[in-house]
Amino acid sequence: MSQIELRNVSLRYFTSKEETEALRGVNLTIDEGEFVAIVGPSGCGKSTLLSLISGMLQPTSGEVLLYGKRLIEPSKRVGYMLQHDYLFEWRDVLSNVLVGAEVRGMNMKSATMRAQSLLDRYGLAGFVKHNPKQLSGGMRQRVALIRTLVVQPDVLLLDEPFSALDFQTRLSLSDEIGTILREQHKTVILVTHDISEAISMADRVVVMSNRPSKVKADHHISYADGRPSPFMTRQRPEYNDYFQTIWGELEEHVRVSE
Repeated sequence: MSQIELRNVSLRYFTSKEETEALRGVNLTIDEGEFVAIVGPSGCGKSTLLSLISGMLQPTSGEVLLYGKRLIEPSKRVGYMLQHDYLFEWRDVLSNVLVGAEVRGMNMKSATMRAQSLLDRYGLAGFVKHNPKQLSGGMRQRVALIRTLVVQPDVLLLDEPFSALDFQTRLSLSDEIGTILREQHKTVILVTHDISEAISMADRVVVMSNRPSKVKADHHISYADGRPSPFMTRQRPEYNDYFQTIWGELEEHVRVSE
């Protein structure tokens, strides 16, 4: 059984003036422990897919399954890391990390122990009493990731989590977070507009078409000498082949829409 399954999912937005078809007949399965990146033209509904998988949004037709059961509301088994970190500036790092646990009514003693362990493991033990304004952009994103991990989701959704960072920080952080997520053995779905990021971090790259969007291609990313770190993938010969193929698929849709 697949952990996540989208069966012929379509979504239309309605306003008083018009109807917009965002997704049409999307079929996608994701197995437990996979790291899947979703890329596609701007406005094709990549983030909408995450909202559907989180249970925050319901399809117009078709169904979204989590562990074989139809998803009709947000699930505690799914964690969502947004593009912005949304840290509370008046709370220190530790209390920010514990926000999700508080909201869910979890055992706070266990959650605090888990939070402190994760902060220590990923280089933030010395900053637990700092406020977010005292942290760099990369450190803030690590805090946001740990906040999501503390509630122990089975599935982690990442919506362009590095897009607000400068290139050097983005490259370094994608390497760090890619390593963290594999250590945590989570199923991860990453939405990104960066092909390099998708190839370097994911086991699969799903390419979406123009709106109304559907799955155009699904690439399984593998390397002859085993899985390197996200940073080192860029030096592998397979990397350029994947990049050119996916770039060509996206370029085709850009030309069609012009």
